[in-house]
Amino acid sequence: MALDRRHVLLGGGTLATGGWGLFGDAEAAAMPGRIVGGDAATGHRLRGSALPEPSVTSETGVLIVGGGIAGLSVAWRLQRRGLTDFAVIELEREVGGNAASGQNAVSAYPWGAHYVPLLTRDSTHAAELFEDLGIITGHTANGDPIYNDCYLCADPRERLFLLGRWQEDILPTIGITEDDRRQYRSFFAAMAAYRTLYGADGRKAFAIPLDLSSADPALRALDQTSMTDWMRTKGWTSAPLAWYVEYCCRDDYGTRPDEVSAWAGIHYFAARDGRGGDDDTQSVLTWPQGNGWIVGQLKQRLAAHLTCSALAWRIQAQDGRVAVDVFDPVTSASRRIVAKAVVMAMPRFIADHLLGRTPDDAHSYAPWMVANVTVQQMPAGRGMPLCWDNVFYDSRSLGYVVATHQGLERTRSQTVLTHYWPLSDLPPAEARQQAFGRSLADWQAMVQADLMRAHPELDGQITNIDVWLWGHGMIRPTPGFLWGEARAAACVQTPPIFAAHSDMSGISIFEEANYRGVVAADAVMAYLAA
Repeated sequence: MALDRRHVLLGGGTLATGGWGLFGDAEAAAMPGRIVGGDAATGHRLRGSALPEPSVTSETGVLIVGGGIAGLSVAWRLQRRGLTDFAVIELEREVGGNAASGQNAVSAYPWGAHYVPLLTRDSTHAAELFEDLGIITGHTANGDPIYNDCYLCADPRERLFLLGRWQEDILPTIGITEDDRRQYRSFFAAMAAYRTLYGADGRKAFAIPLDLSSADPALRALDQTSMTDWMRTKGWTSAPLAWYVEYCCRDDYGTRPDEVSAWAGIHYFAARDGRGGDDDTQSVLTWPQGNGWIVGQLKQRLAAHLTCSALAWRIQAQDGRVAVDVFDPVTSASRRIVAKAVVMAMPRFIADHLLGRTPDDAHSYAPWMVANVTVQQMPAGRGMPLCWDNVFYDSRSLGYVVATHQGLERTRSQTVLTHYWPLSDLPPAEARQQAFGRSLADWQAMVQADLMRAHPELDGQITNIDVWLWGHGMIRPTPGFLWGEARAAACVQTPPIFAAHSDMSGISIFEEANYRGVVAADAVMAYLAA
């Protein structure tokens, strides 16, 4: 969303998407497609199934358990700092976590995270990675990064389907009242003020990485109430504004604003201050395969250290070292890897299983459905032309992104639409149960019905719908979690076993996963050097 356009709209004034994938087998359906995803059959063996004791033992310096963005960031940092005696093991057939991606004859496409906003000034670790990958190609005279133009989202970026037509940007403008406009101005002015606010301790009120934010008690008190309740206290009752904030919370957190802490809700709007050359702060970096492009680049650099289809099922500290028992689903045998240090780069609830702990109730996870829809005809619609991100006002989905949007071809007949659907209408456990109770045909029918309301021209033009169900797609920043005891305890490192995951931040975004990985890598190197 571009602030200059909103500024014109509102009449002046200052204004300020690694979890555990789950899947079922391919199913017969009228529409070609399948349910794909993580190896749940193997992963669920952590829930008490008997696994064979290890028959062989090997050694390594550092073992990283988990190949999502956090785990890959650990490995990248170790390699970059000259430590090469490390290994990464990953349950799935490919590394990537919730930055997984796929490809068919039409296009590559994301299965999860599909963009990174321009980095904040505090995201120095991610900036170093982006320089290494060629995403950042230089700096301006005042130090702002210069991003590779090929990776900046091409215009037009966003549109919203509302009252039968498409409008530019996602903030509703068609049919709104003067009171809606007044509340828009008030809300975004408040978010702009929070963006430049510093706490009593001299730190930014809202920062990325999150732990660099101010510890001012007056600010952290916002974590104790929900975004919905906090907005009511401010008099922001506009229905289109409430829809917009709900969309934003469901987009980044997979959770409705009545279950998102007000601190997290404000953080969504107030934490980002990134710029890139002449690019405004609303630009994003994206690729046809989403953040899977970043995964692919890291995979190339780390290939010699990666082992996939390996289930770590027990981790034990022994005489200053760590033994990790790993099950191979192909051979049905286990082996033991003994390391000087281990980094558990996985969601907290999985780490608890491996360490023999009882998972706490504070760590809550949002389930998602993501569908990739192959179409023979490009979507159209009255009003704003096709954009990268296309959102439906009256839908429980988040709409779709166009996988081929970044392509250089100017004329196309086919594309892939990546359709995102956070399952936030029910408590997470119920939503998971309901999601996995649906057949492929059920999901395909739901996706088609959602698309057809805005795109009747696609009737008969859909050739394939594949579905991925994320049972625990991302950590939920519920009221009291971000600055509560459970998250603080989860961030305490216990050498020689270390942790690295966006769960430790309480919000599941790329910069947090990368930050946790780099910080863990630095802690490991300090421990080994002591």
